[in-house]
Amino acid sequence: MDKNISSRTALEKALRINLDEKKYGTIVEIGAGQEVARQFFKAGAAAGTIAKTMSAYDMIFSDAIYGVQEDKRYVSRSRVQAMLEKEFDLVVTRVGESRSVASRYFSYAATVAAKSYQDDNECHAWCGIRIQMYPRAEPSDIVIHVRMRDGNADSQHQALGILGVNLIYAAYYYFENPKTIIDSLTDNLEQGRIEIDSIEFYGPYFEEVDNRTINLHLIRSWKTHAIMFKPDGSVVIPAEMLYKKNVLTIRGTFRPITRLNVDMIEQGLKFFTKMKGVSVKNSVALAEISMTDLQGNDLMVSEEDLIARVRVLNSLGYSVMISDYARYFSLRAYFRQFTKMQIGIVVGIMNIRQIFDESSYRGVEGGILEGFGKLFPDNTRLLVYPEIDRSGEYVDYANITLPANLQFLYRHLLENNFIFGIESSDPELFKIFSRDVLKQLPSGRGDWEKCLPEGVAEQIIDNRFFGYRD
Repeated sequence: MDKNISSRTALEKALRINLDEKKYGTIVEIGAGQEVARQFFKAGAAAGTIAKTMSAYDMIFSDAIYGVQEDKRYVSRSRVQAMLEKEFDLVVTRVGESRSVASRYFSYAATVAAKSYQDDNECHAWCGIRIQMYPRAEPSDIVIHVRMRDGNADSQHQALGILGVNLIYAAYYYFENPKTIIDSLTDNLEQGRIEIDSIEFYGPYFEEVDNRTINLHLIRSWKTHAIMFKPDGSVVIPAEMLYKKNVLTIRGTFRPITRLNVDMIEQGLKFFTKMKGVSVKNSVALAEISMTDLQGNDLMVSEEDLIARVRVLNSLGYSVMISDYARYFSLRAYFRQFTKMQIGIVVGIMNIRQIFDESSYRGVEGGILEGFGKLFPDNTRLLVYPEIDRSGEYVDYANITLPANLQFLYRHLLENNFIFGIESSDPELFKIFSRDVLKQLPSGRGDWEKCLPEGVAEQIIDNRFFGYRD
């Protein structure tokens, strides 16, 4: 592995590839110029690396070359995959017999929606590489989804050019370590210019890579703030999950998910779908797990532990989001990037106390008032689930005790319909706590199994999740 992972500029990376006669392929880019190819030509000696560059901007031309994908979108996962397959097959067919048997072929492809001159459009791209890790080997793929943050098209084009060089370079030189590939993708790019919210590894060389687990490294390497999983366990880009959807979310550790957690989700969804403009069909329910504490410090939970929670939640039919957000207003701002519809956040009494704890807003210039201003500006509601406190008293959204200086603020939010109460379906559920279940797992099977939704205990036992022992 290259020891100077971040020391090479994009041109230096391109030149190193150009000077290796065994590396040979094509670069096709649609929607943001030909910035990746330009880096290789600018570096010099590109004739030894580049068989062809192309940019099929016209939709008719593009469809004629790559076909019409089922989703009929041009900036999509399926389109970039079609580009990779077509171009790789072409380069191997056309020069495979005439070049050295030591050659390792590649195809790089990107399909991009950059900043439009007239429209305030979503600026994003699908980029990928199909590559032979060894001569004559079956190819493997790396595909990423990128959101561009620069405010003008020229800067976005430049960022994508550097990103593309980084991806090609990483595929050749860091392929033995997918985390190093991820770390290197933003080399020579200032923090915040691009966000990578999905990465997929496929093919014979990456058979051991769990795409669910490796995507969590995008958060820890500061490439994105959140990763989302569909109920089938596959990684999904947030725009695809949330676009024009009402969003209901509940934050928890879900270690493990209990019948109480399920009731909170289901009761929240029952209330949420009665709101104006909200239905099951136009809504998505997300179980959200934060990797940080209330101060934003990484809890250092292993990726395997997090994926175990995802697997269990998925088995119950839930979509899952893992993030590094500490505060609810940051979570709400994240959702607002993708939807203008209703946002419902299911919380317990303990969560309400945290939200109304002024010490939770240290570092926020406007303190708790700024936090609430960011949490409740539009179509965002807290749905409060009740509890039985230590003294045996029933506590809900209407009789919760908060600091005296915040009582009027809480009343304001109640009277303006920012906070609602939801009910429990069974008072016995108040006796269930994830932490109590967790303590019992090292002792083997027991009464804890009754606290979990159907099928969850079996998963924990079969897979030895969360410290379970026979």
